[in-house]
Amino acid sequence: MNRKITRFSMLKKRLFVLALFAWSAASFAQQKEVVKVAILVDIETEETVGYLDQLRAEIKAVVGEDAIIEFPPEYQKAHNFRVDQALTNYKALLSSDADIILAFGTSSSLVMQQQQSFPKPTILLGSISEDFSAVDANLRTSGITNFTYLTGVQSFEADLQTLHELSKFDRVGIAIEQGIADNIDLKSTFDPILEELGAQYTLLPFNSLDDLANSIVDVDAFYLAGGFFLTDDEVAQLAQILIANGIPSFTNSGLKDVELGLMGTNNGNDDVTQIFRRLALSIEAFVNDEPLENLNVFVDAERRLTVNFNTIDQLKIPVKYSLIAQTDFVGQYQKASAPTSYSLLGLINKTLEQNLTLVANELGVQLTEQDIKSAWSNYYPVLTASGTFTNIDRRVAVAPFQPEFSVDGNLNLTQTIYSEAASANISVQKNLNQAQEASFRASQLDAILESSNLYFNALISKVNLRIQNQNLQLTKENLRIATQNFEAGQAGKSDMLRFESQLAQNTQVFIEAVNQLEQAFIRINQSLNVPVMDVIDVDEAVIGQGVFESYNYEQLAEILDNPELKRPFVEFLIEEAKRNSPELESLAYNIKAVDRTIDLNAYGRFIPTVALQANFNQNFNQWGVGSIDPDPSDNYNVGVNVSVPILDGFRNNIDKQTALIQKEQLEVNTANTELAIETNVSVGVLNLINQIANIRLAEVSVAAAEESLDLVQTSYSEGAVSIIQLIDAQNNYLQTQLAQASATYNFLLTAIQLERFISYNFLLHTEEENNAFQQRFLEFMNAND
Repeated sequence: MNRKITRFSMLKKRLFVLALFAWSAASFAQQKEVVKVAILVDIETEETVGYLDQLRAEIKAVVGEDAIIEFPPEYQKAHNFRVDQALTNYKALLSSDADIILAFGTSSSLVMQQQQSFPKPTILLGSISEDFSAVDANLRTSGITNFTYLTGVQSFEADLQTLHELSKFDRVGIAIEQGIADNIDLKSTFDPILEELGAQYTLLPFNSLDDLANSIVDVDAFYLAGGFFLTDDEVAQLAQILIANGIPSFTNSGLKDVELGLMGTNNGNDDVTQIFRRLALSIEAFVNDEPLENLNVFVDAERRLTVNFNTIDQLKIPVKYSLIAQTDFVGQYQKASAPTSYSLLGLINKTLEQNLTLVANELGVQLTEQDIKSAWSNYYPVLTASGTFTNIDRRVAVAPFQPEFSVDGNLNLTQTIYSEAASANISVQKNLNQAQEASFRASQLDAILESSNLYFNALISKVNLRIQNQNLQLTKENLRIATQNFEAGQAGKSDMLRFESQLAQNTQVFIEAVNQLEQAFIRINQSLNVPVMDVIDVDEAVIGQGVFESYNYEQLAEILDNPELKRPFVEFLIEEAKRNSPELESLAYNIKAVDRTIDLNAYGRFIPTVALQANFNQNFNQWGVGSIDPDPSDNYNVGVNVSVPILDGFRNNIDKQTALIQKEQLEVNTANTELAIETNVSVGVLNLINQIANIRLAEVSVAAAEESLDLVQTSYSEGAVSIIQLIDAQNNYLQTQLAQASATYNFLLTAIQLERFISYNFLLHTEEENNAFQQRFLEFMNAND
């Protein structure tokens, strides 16, 4: 063979599947001839067996009209990455009566490059690494008789540069199959790459997942340069091992392995339709007797960075904003690295414990308790002790009452037996304390509603981030289509420039969505009185599941959909709301306090105050002129005091009139609060009806918008519609997705708002209490039937 066949790196999984499908087209013939297909594969796993089953079905479906396709089991050979065995298998297939050989895998490609000629038609499927390949990427055909290949180009250097930019590794472990490492000079490939990066590397040849798991030591990054034949389960296990050890990973395989948990890849999600069309046309040309050596060999694939959001989050690796426009994201935007993830009930409970506004309001209750104690102190005895030293002019000193010098002591005891003012004050303070406790319960209900708002705002921000990412990826795809149409002469450059502008705008919106989610988490931390930059997350909320199991969506929708049931339902909720309302309870206690003040300043002012008074006097010493006895002397007196105010400057009348005005004001506030409850409950029920309708309609709207976008996108790629129609379809799909995603959350939030209006939270009550609530509704319905 005059031209040395290129060395090929590992096949892309998607390219492998599509190429296998495309092979079916090569068997097309005008007559029902028998075509025997031989397959040379690096390894047989559960995954490759599945691909081969798809291969057989696809080839038979495509070529079955014109030829009988056979896959003799003895013509399917695997060599477990052993190049010597691959050569033996290939020679065996050459000596068989197979009509065409389909070879794929790196070991198979090493065998192909050793061949000087190809006695049987051979198609090699795979991808090559430009780092150690002798293939000129500018060549468009193989130029070798009876041989062609279908492949894309990869770059180990570009992959390692991207991994280094993301993780700043010092030593990377490079994993590649043992059979490949034994037959390719990898050192000459990787030495200059890592030297340029200023880092070191360790080669990790492997035959199994266990080999990889045991060799990942003393490295701070991992690059999967092979591994095509690892099963999905093995890739997922490998990803978890790397995450558990805090090791960022990169792979030269495709999107699926990143979805399974590896951190990133530069190989984007190939356009399946386009590749299938390309391969089918190539096989069709060969069937029509066009030589294999004249067929196009390269599959153009855009190199794009794709990262797993959950993986980089767990590894705490930030993606620069400057990379977002060139980066595709997969994952659920669930912050797995967050030490705390709140359910709604968990967030509510912690808010009730730690929210500073509630702490301050609870201290207000304690202050009113102190006021009660202060009021009771009027009935506690008052004992006063005093001492006196007296010196009078000796010229007026007269025994025994006015000695010149005297030292005296006095004890005075006062005990209120009954005071209408004191009793009224005790009653007033008790009522004010009860009113303050009711106000505190109202603030708790407000805090519950605020926590719910913060919780669902965070969820809506999460879903908005996910949808904005999808929209960003869709714009990138539309830009690719516009670029292809421009290069093919089907559209002007303006379309391409329009999507470039759209891409910049969508990138900015995506960045804003990222920051909006972080802001939602900051507000939650603030409400919980924890450091605002603590990393947290919120759990998903699903109707009828978890803590929302008590929200019987279907039953509620049925009640609200029936006008005959809706009216009594609203009346029942209003009745419950008035009975449960802490605002009405607070007003009622305030009215009781004012009533007691009115009574005090009416008949109460004529009720006498009765008090006990006692005095004890002690003369400790006296001397000088007029002193009579050096021995101490004492005396005491005891009495009962009864007093009735006759005239107090009309203060009682003024206080009474003031209290009457206060009572009237409280009664007006009570009526206004009752009216507000009736309004809020009625409007809340109507809002709930709207949200139920939104849930149902959003499902229909999204399905229609998605189908419309798919049709318009296909039509645009074929030049049948304008860019305006495509952008309109994309924007419509975006808006319907946002509406559907937020519909459930808005329904649950609206239900919780209605709970606030009726002052009853189902999440915070026991199942028995909630059942009792439902029983009261049934009894109400029966009583009003």
